[in-house]
Amino acid sequence: MTVRQPHPIEVRSYEILRSRVDLSPMPPLWRAVAERVIHATADLEYAVDLVTSEDFLVQGWSALRSGAPIVTDEHMTAAGISARETACHADDPAAARMARAAGITRPAAAVRIAYSEVGPGAVWVVGSAPEAIFEIIARRVRPALVVGTPVGFVGAAEAKEALRASGLPQLSNVSEKGGPAVAAAAVNALLYYEQAPQPFGQGAPSHGQGAPSHGQGAPSHGQGAPSYGQGAPSFEQGAP
Repeated sequence: MTVRQPHPIEVRSYEILRSRVDLSPMPPLWRAVAERVIHATADLEYAVDLVTSEDFLVQGWSALRSGAPIVTDEHMTAAGISARETACHADDPAAARMARAAGITRPAAAVRIAYSEVGPGAVWVVGSAPEAIFEIIARRVRPALVVGTPVGFVGAAEAKEALRASGLPQLSNVSEKGGPAVAAAAVNALLYYEQAPQPFGQGAPSHGQGAPSHGQGAPSHGQGAPSYGQGAPSFEQGAP
């Protein structure tokens, strides 16, 4: 993968992050993704908002390592993926024409065009357009991994829920938040990960026992904020 030297500010940011929340019970790739997303957003709640499995992430990592194409839903998502070129048809005039002719949204048309170009085995990255997720599911694109973290109050959470229910290898988040920076950070974490990860087997720790905590003396999110041990998704494959 891409070998990089992090900036001292990034190094310090990770030190602060790790003093605020303990993600050490997570399997390696999941931890790398969660830490980079939290680093990109300064939002500790992503420690429990992200949903995936280590096996899904290993599959995505292996595909990227082998040069699998990366398809993004829009240019803002593509711009955040710093280590690789991506395929993005958001502004393709052909997508606009297909959308009008087929009576579908432009993001859905962009998915159809991209799939005709890259075929099975790509890593699909959606940071903004819920319609792209629904089209990825409907098209049966046979992805290596779908990173789906669209943001918004209309359709975003529903699209991510549909992605989790689809059975596709995926990384998503439960809440309405998200966005291109989150999606790009997740992909960058996989691109920058250098060790060969192993599939996470039976007996994986769950968020409920030995879960990431804010740490002793660490500031909380405030009254009413969710804790990192209650109601969080499991690390095991097939978790909701």
